[in-house]
Amino acid sequence: MARSYDQYCPVAHALDLVGERWSLLVVRELLEGGPLRYSDLHARLEGCGTNILAARLKTLESGGVVRRRQLDPPAASWVYELTEYGRALRDVLHVLAHWGARSLGPPTSADDLEPGWLSGALRVAIPTTCGDAAIEFRIGDEIASLAGRDVVEAPLETPDAIVTGNPQGFFALLVDRDLDAISIDGDAAAVRRVLETLPTVPAVAAA
Repeated sequence: MARSYDQYCPVAHALDLVGERWSLLVVRELLEGGPLRYSDLHARLEGCGTNILAARLKTLESGGVVRRRQLDPPAASWVYELTEYGRALRDVLHVLAHWGARSLGPPTSADDLEPGWLSGALRVAIPTTCGDAAIEFRIGDEIASLAGRDVVEAPLETPDAIVTGNPQGFFALLVDRDLDAISIDGDAAAVRRVLETLPTVPAVAAA
């Protein structure tokens, strides 16, 4: 049985639902790539044991965060997806990601990043209130684009701007708002407007 804080407090209740280890990472994967089969989730969450994943999914289902459904033929596979209530966690993860990035720091090598990382980073980092900008990102070997509220894993036909750079420059752009860390071809003001929608997190104090 899942442990509970047993407090009448919305923060404690939220942690009862999604505070166990791996729970929010399940939500992250379903936000980025859902609906997903159990095997797909397990493959994405390297290091998460099958018994742990099954337990987390059961808790998330019982809390109304995730649902399991069968795809239509010919696939007919059972998949997990976020409910409307679960999808509302995108804004929570958005703020949490910016908060965590401050102490995490930029990637130090290509080994830190999995293929497809750029589209996932944009989905987590950019809020749904970012406006209608069309911005293409070419970061290292990855290409992904922001098309209004949507993130697509492809270039755009008519982007407002194209952002080019390395992963460290991309980190500096989104965390430090450093436009000099990357190259912008096109409407730099469109990029600035997106940056203005991001949460501001103070730098970590030195120990």
